[in-house]
Amino acid sequence: MARWEPGTRERLQDAALELFEHGYDTTTAAQIAERAGTSKSTFFRHCTDKREVLFAGTSEIADRAVAAIAALPPGTPAFDLVDNVLRAMIQIFDPAKRAWYRRRQAVVDKNRELRERDLLKRQSQNEAITAALRERGLDGLTLDLVVALIGLASHATYTRWIEASDGQDVALLANDVLAELRTTTTDLRAGAADT
Repeated sequence: MARWEPGTRERLQDAALELFEHGYDTTTAAQIAERAGTSKSTFFRHCTDKREVLFAGTSEIADRAVAAIAALPPGTPAFDLVDNVLRAMIQIFDPAKRAWYRRRQAVVDKNRELRERDLLKRQSQNEAITAALRERGLDGLTLDLVVALIGLASHATYTRWIEASDGQDVALLANDVLAELRTTTTDLRAGAADT
């Protein structure tokens, strides 16, 4: 067995998903490594534990968000920040792996440990986005609101993407989510003005 064989992370993820679908609690890192055709030590070079295997690579989403924030000119309006960051984040959604993500989400939804890890990953992304926006001079409620809208938009787009038909373009789903956010926030402002 090759020590540095290409595609190891993907093989580990596929193997873990197959095993987790038959029982997360009873699956071990050694079983995942064996199913992937690699060693246990290779597993631990890629993942800190079995909970992490389905989330390997998610830090790239935060990296893309931070890069998008840094690339925007000073004074960019809040909704343009949300729009640009969302579009950068969704670039990681591989249409060829949509069915895999669907299966992954079903496994995550059924397991408390994986749901907790999912929330921690999202929190980590929010912290990176918060730091990047703070560097741009955002603070207070504006900062909190923009971070919340980015998180809401990315989660809604991801959820709709994995539930959509395989031909559905993630960019079109993002357009729909952003349009709904604009409408909702406009309605909230109008409602506040009426009171």
